[in-house]
Amino acid sequence: QVQLVESGGGLVQAGGSLRLSCAASGRTFSRYAMGWFRQEPGKEREFVAGISWSGDFTNYTDSVKGRFTISRHNAKSTVYLQMNSLKPEDTAVYYCAAGVGLTTSESGMDYWGKGTLVTVSS
Repeated sequence: QVQLVESGGGLVQAGGSLRLSCAASGRTFSRYAMGWFRQEPGKEREFVAGISWSGDFTNYTDSVKGRFTISRHNAKSTVYLQMNSLKPEDTAVYYCAAGVGLTTSESGMDYWGKGTLVTVSS
């Protein structure tokens, strides 16, 4: 089992920045690829960013490319999502997830956090 706890969400004005953190405990963190997903009210959860177990490979959904950066610190068992130039449409609950391989699919993730709310005001 892997337990994931997100933090860093909050209210920010459009154009501002936030850094989300996801702390992992349980099984060896460095064995897992990690991802960030988000869900707006009334919508399906969607992929935002992913990073391989080594940190060598990352991928992003098109709407956040150039604005968001995913990174990880395996010694601290933590993955981060740096979010810059935030837009109102980035408002959502952001979830951290862990899986065997780098994927954009929810079904490819084995463990999930409970989420942290990001609200971007216009």
